[in-house]
Amino acid sequence: MLDGAIIEEATERSDQPLRYLVSGMDCPSCVAKIEMALHRLPGIADISLNYHSQTLRLKLDEAATPREKLEGTIRTLGYGIEVADNIQIIPDGQAADDISAPAERPWWATSKARLTGLITLLVALGYLASWLTPAVGDYALVPAALVGLAVFGRRAVALARAGSPFSIEMLMSVATLGALVIGETAEASIVVLLFAVGELLEGVAAGRARSGIKALAALVPRTALLLDGEDAREIPAARLEIGQVVLVRPGDRVPADGEVVEGQSDVDESPVTGESVPVPKEVGSAVFAGGINATGALRMRVMRAAADNTIARIIHLVEEAQASKAPTARFIERFSARYTPMVVMVSLLTILVPPLAFGADWQTWIYRGLALLLIGCPCALVLSTPAAITSGIAAGARRGLLIKGGAALEAIGRVRVIAFDKTGTLTQGRPQVTDLVPLSGSDRTLLGFAAAVENGSSHPIARAVLDRVSADGVPLRPARDQKAVPGKAAQAIVAGKLVEVGSPRHAAERCGPYAIPADRIAALEDDGKTVVVVVADARPVGLIALRDEPRPDAAQGITALRGLGIRSVMLTGDNRRTGQAIARGLGVDVKAELMPEDKLREIAAMKSGAPIAMVGDGINDGPALAAADVGIAMGGGTDVALETADAALLGNRVEGVADLVALSRATMANIHQNVAMALGLKAVFLVTTLLGLTDLWLAILADTGATVIVTLNALRLLRQVR
Repeated sequence: MLDGAIIEEATERSDQPLRYLVSGMDCPSCVAKIEMALHRLPGIADISLNYHSQTLRLKLDEAATPREKLEGTIRTLGYGIEVADNIQIIPDGQAADDISAPAERPWWATSKARLTGLITLLVALGYLASWLTPAVGDYALVPAALVGLAVFGRRAVALARAGSPFSIEMLMSVATLGALVIGETAEASIVVLLFAVGELLEGVAAGRARSGIKALAALVPRTALLLDGEDAREIPAARLEIGQVVLVRPGDRVPADGEVVEGQSDVDESPVTGESVPVPKEVGSAVFAGGINATGALRMRVMRAAADNTIARIIHLVEEAQASKAPTARFIERFSARYTPMVVMVSLLTILVPPLAFGADWQTWIYRGLALLLIGCPCALVLSTPAAITSGIAAGARRGLLIKGGAALEAIGRVRVIAFDKTGTLTQGRPQVTDLVPLSGSDRTLLGFAAAVENGSSHPIARAVLDRVSADGVPLRPARDQKAVPGKAAQAIVAGKLVEVGSPRHAAERCGPYAIPADRIAALEDDGKTVVVVVADARPVGLIALRDEPRPDAAQGITALRGLGIRSVMLTGDNRRTGQAIARGLGVDVKAELMPEDKLREIAAMKSGAPIAMVGDGINDGPALAAADVGIAMGGGTDVALETADAALLGNRVEGVADLVALSRATMANIHQNVAMALGLKAVFLVTTLLGLTDLWLAILADTGATVIVTLNALRLLRQVR
């Protein structure tokens, strides 16, 4: 029994995913090295590495590979590792559940900085000693080269044993050792110094990119004012529980996702949604953690725990997006896997062929071959795409544009047609009743029947009818057997009658084409209004007209897309006249009276001609969002907006679609610049090396310098938006 319990416990433990923080993992090359090493260990599965957040997730069978061996393997590769299975949000806001690592040490306190400082000191002392004692000469620089060789060489050997023989560390170590052998000690010391400086700068730049996302976590205040009756006491915001009521004073940050239960105010939600204008809030309004209360005091009920608030979920989804590889990045990784061995082969041929075939000087061509090794390092090339993708995704998240992966970011910029749902996307999604046309009975009878059917529904038309009933003081009638007929009507049994609230087409099928006033319906629809017909036992009771106004920024958003060369199409289930009236005001093409399956057919037809994106509310447009090349959800931070489609506009702004396209195109342009710079520098230094014009220290600068330039260029995207 005891043995069985132990086996069961071990099995349970092996099924639980482990999470580690891996310090020093600052680039895609680091990820590839660690992945290669871990794949060679037995009992490890579901490996997920993210160098942006410096996290490692995996499943481990400790009977096959103990944790100590796993952690030791990563340490031998030159990285720090610590368990991070149970990180929780803490009051000072410096750690957040499973979404952000603890605050990083400043760059000058890292092991890379200490190593760089030591080598710099040894190089300076070496030059000083050679100046004071000329007889010593360049040999005074040997200690600096040996220290660097000891650190990077040991790491190169560990990487070779772990399955990565063609690492940058191996290339640099061979070049340094070769320089020492042929007596170029000064060159050897400068090579290790520049390599150490390059690694340090790479870490600094990676930390700068991570800070863009970590800044989101800092938006949540450390404390909240919890209400207990009329008394308020300060508690850590991380300890708030669902259902508790908190006080948010003017000037305070909202401590949690919640709902206003008392008060009115304007809340600046720009840090979360990118909405530049403060949003009015009243009883029943949703508020997001991190927003800034501007004018009046609010009492709000907490609707989500700290680990599940909007900011926490945004950070989690963005980190998942950053971990996913874009098609361009995957191509470059495959190219680099073949490129580095080719560089080694070319370098070897450069060393051997001229002396053996033409009697050239060995030392000269060994020197040039070693320089080629350093020039061929692929770090800058491998980093060119993920650095730009990371910055692009982070820039979008900080402006309320949530992009779920590099593939989506690439695809958005290629679209030439964007299809919009109407209700809740191009329009505000809050229609209001404008006209009541009773055909039998009074206005109150008409509203009473409609409200009884629609009571309990979340459909925009249902909400509009119920709002009008409440305003007019019409009592709600009891109803039973309520159900919806998709795309046609809602129905229920009211006062013993089958009452239906549906489209004019459905009413005509029920009552006959001449039983309803087609001319009156046409006039209302020409005004951009949606008309529903209330039918009781196949007899028309009356017409209800509603109008849903376009979003304030819809026309500007469509104009911005037109300026980017993108055609906009509105797909709606509404009637043709209403759709055309809204479309004329916005300047878009329209396809109306579409059932959900019709939208799918329209998307497929347009997709065959050009890449297409679909923009919807993320709820009833799910199939169309999935069918398009890119699905974009309008959601204001709702669960659906964060979990559906390829991107989400948290600010509910139509102009955000143009911002997405502009950001995608800027990111792709940045990638092309990075690749051109990485390959261009290498091409120039390749020629100069073969001509004998490039020293070893310039060769390492070709890679280190290119890496830094590529990273800094990618960081420019953090300021990018249309």
